[in-house]
Amino acid sequence: MDRMMLKGMQFYGYHGVFEEENKLGQRFGVDLELLLDLREAAASDDIAQSINYADLHALTKEIVEGKPFQLVEALAGAIASKLLDSYTRINEVTVRVVKPHPPFDIQFDGVVIELRRKRDAHGQIVAAWA
Repeated sequence: MDRMMLKGMQFYGYHGVFEEENKLGQRFGVDLELLLDLREAAASDDIAQSINYADLHALTKEIVEGKPFQLVEALAGAIASKLLDSYTRINEVTVRVVKPHPPFDIQFDGVVIELRRKRDAHGQIVAAWA
């Protein structure tokens, strides 16, 4: 499988367990890693044989900047599910969501949730951790 990655996307969302997070919001970072067959796209130079990364960005933005989730895990899961539902070319997706400033009185780079989902032999979406 070939790999397409979108790294360091930044969005403003209102996700969190605490009421202040839902009111004030904060920046969230998102990385996508897609496994798909890009042989035809590479040979033909035709966007119809690939996935337009601007569309991937727009879909991710719509989710992160849309309905608030309490858990970053749920946010990452929504992104993974929407990508796999929308693009049958994607065989496997890894979604990393970074919440850089959780409301804790500690110093660290933030919380990172990473989910991996893929299609099984029947096209069903399953968790993909080995």
